[in-house]
Amino acid sequence: MKKNIFLALLMMVIAFGANAQKFRGLDKSPRDIAYFPDHFAHDRKDGEKALVKVAYSRPFLNGREIFGKKEPYGKVWRLGADESTEIKFYEDATFGGKKVKAGTYSMFAIPNEKEWTIILSSDVDYWGAYKYKEANDVLRIVAYVNKVETPIENFSIVFEKGASDREAKMYMGWEKTTVLVPISF
Repeated sequence: MKKNIFLALLMMVIAFGANAQKFRGLDKSPRDIAYFPDHFAHDRKDGEKALVKVAYSRPFLNGREIFGKKEPYGKVWRLGADESTEIKFYEDATFGGKKVKAGTYSMFAIPNEKEWTIILSSDVDYWGAYKYKEANDVLRIVAYVNKVETPIENFSIVFEKGASDREAKMYMGWEKTTVLVPISF
């Protein structure tokens, strides 16, 4: 009998402890990862290695006008929402025509109507672009805007294979805007 009472009390303590934990709700802008080779983690073959990975959030369009309004032209933007977008190069690369060492960087943009300045920064693990410091830029490149007819509902980043297995085209798009950054290894 004492054993049963003890077990019942123990179960109540465990149940109370489990119910006491509070979990956050879902973010409004889900996080996603883009790899090159595309879909790397899912389709990985033995001996294959990723060349680049981008971790970013995917805010919704929700009928808003983004570029020039929500994200003003000429101001640094975190490329998504929430935490700054991070790009990891698994080996030295050429990003938009400029050399970059293997490593992890925050990636920002300064959107304008016809071109974006894409920035790689040595500052990582920050929320947004609020603490962005130009002094920590590793490189800046220019990517030209392409307008599309069908709006892109969520900010998106995708890699497409280039002329070889060691060349990628990184596309970023949202609303009716896309930009392309060539990357080679």
